[in-house]
Amino acid sequence: MINLQDLHPEFITDKSGQKKSVILSISEFQELIEDIADLAAAAERREESTVSHEELVKELKRDGLV
Repeated sequence: MINLQDLHPEFITDKSGQKKSVILSISEFQELIEDIADLAAAAERREESTVSHEELVKELKRDGLV
């Protein structure tokens, strides 16, 4: 997850100096988009029930994934 201190934004301002837009590097932008997608997925799944690590390993073995 990107740390806000790691961002190096540049700002576009209007004639009065009010910030109107932000410029980020492509890599910073992509990392922010990935973080947003991860947070959205976590939010969508927060009501799902959980399983123990042992049960997960059993399921993965049963499905031939490990």
